[in-house]
Amino acid sequence: MNCILRGCLRSLYGQTVADGILPEFEALLDRHRAQFGSQLVVERRDLDLTQNDALLITYADQIREAGRTPLQTLSEFCDAHLRDAVSGVHILPFYPSSSDDGFAVKDYFKIDPALGRWADVKRLGLSFDLMFDAVFNHLSAQGDWFARFQRDELDFRGFFVTVDGDSDLSQVVRPRALPLLTEFPTANGPRRVWTTFSADQVDLNFKNPRVLLAVLEALLFYVGKGARFIRLDAIAFLWKEIGTTCLHLPQTHTVIQCMRAVLDEVAPHVLLITETNVPHADNISYLGDGANEAQLVYNFTLSPLLLHSFATANAEKLTRWAQALALPSNRVTFFNFLASHDGIGLNPVRGILSEVEMDALVKCAVAHGGFISSKAMPDGSQRPYEMNINYLDALSNPLENEPVERAARKFLTAHAILLSLQGVPGIYFHSLFGSCGDLAGAIASGIPRRINREKLDRKQLESELADTQSLRSLVWLGLQKLLRIRRAQKAFHPQAVQEILDLDHRLFVVGRKSDGNNDRLLCIHNISDDRVCIPGLPTELNNVKDWMDLLTGRRYSQRGNGITSFEMDGFQTLWLRDENSP
Repeated sequence: MNCILRGCLRSLYGQTVADGILPEFEALLDRHRAQFGSQLVVERRDLDLTQNDALLITYADQIREAGRTPLQTLSEFCDAHLRDAVSGVHILPFYPSSSDDGFAVKDYFKIDPALGRWADVKRLGLSFDLMFDAVFNHLSAQGDWFARFQRDELDFRGFFVTVDGDSDLSQVVRPRALPLLTEFPTANGPRRVWTTFSADQVDLNFKNPRVLLAVLEALLFYVGKGARFIRLDAIAFLWKEIGTTCLHLPQTHTVIQCMRAVLDEVAPHVLLITETNVPHADNISYLGDGANEAQLVYNFTLSPLLLHSFATANAEKLTRWAQALALPSNRVTFFNFLASHDGIGLNPVRGILSEVEMDALVKCAVAHGGFISSKAMPDGSQRPYEMNINYLDALSNPLENEPVERAARKFLTAHAILLSLQGVPGIYFHSLFGSCGDLAGAIASGIPRRINREKLDRKQLESELADTQSLRSLVWLGLQKLLRIRRAQKAFHPQAVQEILDLDHRLFVVGRKSDGNNDRLLCIHNISDDRVCIPGLPTELNNVKDWMDLLTGRRYSQRGNGITSFEMDGFQTLWLRDENSP
């Protein structure tokens, strides 16, 4: 038995309970170890990722066509268009679900038949690494597990968090302005059940060790179905202790350590990614000591901070934040992204941006046609939590008649920053293909987040991409080029050295060096509309005699005084390669 897992179980449940259930955990590991085969049972001491790794984030039914299930269409579309752009695909929850666009999961072990079959997922996995969602904080109130809990079946007693009496829940941190408890009928009378996200999403009780055993079974089931990455959704809320915030509790970290220990034991090629939309210091705590929790964390701060930089034409705060980024080991890294199926979170920049600056972001999002979602505070007040807006619209106001070339250039510069930073990039489908927001869909559904969740017709999408003057095409071709260049440069390896330089408040500048300094890049991004002159580089970089821009092929050489200067147009990117690297 894995000694780390044994220690975690004893920490969570005490030695007597843990030792009593250990044989069931051992049987689980033995069964899956035999299933996955001995070739996977090797210890991974290094993070098995390279500059080739980039993930598409998409719904299973993001694109549709007649005569095909959505997963068949997605697989065929990705094969046709994305082999040279991304290495993997994050398919947002494709399990049977009752609400929240898939995140109220009814059954962890099935695919929604309206989306396709496991064979469709397997086909996609032949060409791309796959990321599955592990929605383990909660399940659907309409699922079988909860129905069995309501019937008071022996195996499902204590499976969900219930609260009796007048418990003090005032300190609980909420992500949404909805009731924390929801009353449900059960065989033993009405019970108040913990519902962090909605009345249709009932929270699992990890104080019951059989709940942990059941979700570990689901975790390993996903591995067996081809998952290379597993995203732990809303994991920060997992463990509940009345009288606390119920956020980032030590027991939550211990549960993640259990998951990591299980994967290290039987499927060490599979990587955990934690999704915690919280301030940066709390977010990176889910990397643990660099070897015992997640291998990647969603870098939530980047998206709103980058948006602030473009809105103010000032990258100073982005530069200072990036200069302070640090990882606890070379076995972990960031999952960098700008947009996803959710909105743009504000919590991650609290303490970095002032209240006035965050309020300006909120007003900008509303002015650009977006919505603002709020969360409930312990004192009963509400605070803006996220901006529900398409990222392209957040950067360029769709209500104004901005030239498509300028909007595309600004958007591509933002993504060039994303792709230049240390870590693995994730690009949302609507970003990769230059979508604007679906305001009508958000209004019709009454769900603000659906502004960035429009489903697309495959033929219409491909027709728009074929129009090389369209915004879609300009964005897609530009991102495709950036991704292709990135894959060819060892200096973009997730573990390559990163240095953030401060040359001008309108510029965000990233230096990258590969292991052994054999490849060196200087990535300069103008986040303003100004023409910027860089009269010279820092002393150590002026030793470089020749730079070549990977995007245009243009060369820059030292002048007679030994100084290399640059001039940049508004929203221009230079990815400069040191042509004299050894």
